[in-house]
Amino acid sequence: MVYHGARDPINETILVVEDELNMRRVLRAMLSREGYHVQLAKDGVDAVQQLMVQPSRVVLADLKMPRMDGMELLEHIQQHHPAIPVVILTAFGTVDTAVEALKKGAFDYITKPFDQDDLLMTLRKAVKSTEWNVQEIGAGREDLRIIGQSPPMMKIYETIEKVADTPTTILLTGETGTGKELIAKALHLRSSRHRGPFIHINCGAIPETLVESELFGHEKGAFTGAVSTKPGRFELANGGTLFLDEIGEISREMQVKLLHVLQEQSFERVGGLATIRVNVRLIAASNRDLYQGVKAGDFREDLFYRLNVMPIHVPPLRVRREDIPLLVDYFLQKFNNMLNRNVREMEDRAMEALISCPWPGNIRELENLVERLVVLASGPVIRWEDLPAEVRGDKVPQVVRGIGEEEDLSLRKAVEQKTTEVERHLISRALSRFKGNITRAAEYLGVSRRGLQMKMRKYGLRK
Repeated sequence: MVYHGARDPINETILVVEDELNMRRVLRAMLSREGYHVQLAKDGVDAVQQLMVQPSRVVLADLKMPRMDGMELLEHIQQHHPAIPVVILTAFGTVDTAVEALKKGAFDYITKPFDQDDLLMTLRKAVKSTEWNVQEIGAGREDLRIIGQSPPMMKIYETIEKVADTPTTILLTGETGTGKELIAKALHLRSSRHRGPFIHINCGAIPETLVESELFGHEKGAFTGAVSTKPGRFELANGGTLFLDEIGEISREMQVKLLHVLQEQSFERVGGLATIRVNVRLIAASNRDLYQGVKAGDFREDLFYRLNVMPIHVPPLRVRREDIPLLVDYFLQKFNNMLNRNVREMEDRAMEALISCPWPGNIRELENLVERLVVLASGPVIRWEDLPAEVRGDKVPQVVRGIGEEEDLSLRKAVEQKTTEVERHLISRALSRFKGNITRAAEYLGVSRRGLQMKMRKYGLRK
């Protein structure tokens, strides 16, 4: 099955809103080379008209424009197209401007002159964010915008109600694809901080050398490429919530600095001397067992206990199977609207097959399958015959063939052998595709940069 976190940007539409003709041309050429479909608008009014006809996956908008500027366009999109993330492009990269844009719902902002890699990375993150936009989830629990009525989910709802409006630090744990970010957003929306910013940063997607700058900000000239002063995520989250995803991927050096900020609620920007104080509610998440990381010496014990004040475990889909019909109904409606299709339902036998699947990729894997089924559907009902063979259970998946046929292997040894083969092949192919760029290969594979480097060393792929 194909996972959203690893798919190409091809056919993803980005609306570029920029009043300068030359800049529009530069951005169109740059994004087209990356495989995006690019629409152009000369100002906010033009963009509003285009969005009425053709919604985009992401909007990249300049801040200063005639007729309707970037802030006004952002407010319009938040009201009429809340599922579309907006990235602000500005030459006026002040702290006040950044905080105002993010408080009004901007996904992120980029200052001119911009670094091409930074802009492309931000846009890739914005594309992925649309899969789990809390404004878009509207079934199951309307007040929390989370889908599910199984006992494990009801327990999570109760916990959210109890702890949302407290300053307590929360640690979300669970497998990839279970919806930890959605739970974090629900906690924010149910708190008295809901009018403040919700700032999300994926610690595993940022090169280790840039983590400190991303978290705490930097002063102009602090390092090569720091062409302007930029606030960090702690500063931008002041008065609201900061969500640190994949917290287990940060280095031990950064763990020390993070612990200090959590204890003191203050920090200095990279290259700065002034102490900045903030009022931030922290939510962290990890798909790794951090306690095991403590025992292995990879994660600081004092930071673990500082984060683990209120643990919430988000269950995998295989232990909440009764929620699968609700999720399928929601995804059918979502992709009908997105793809202009009319697939009304799934026959009972097909639904039973989905309920019986192990879903190692959890909700994201289920969502991807439903999207594929809607695209390929020849009628209003999805039948059992329409499902992939591995979901129907009538054919051995290609990846399993040949395991243990030439030697007597235990189940564990056989799985380890095939996992090693598949991992090495996929990593090698990704590195080749992105010409050795580890950051882009990690994003493509849906793993952290640090995790990919460890795998490369394991399989002898490090150059």
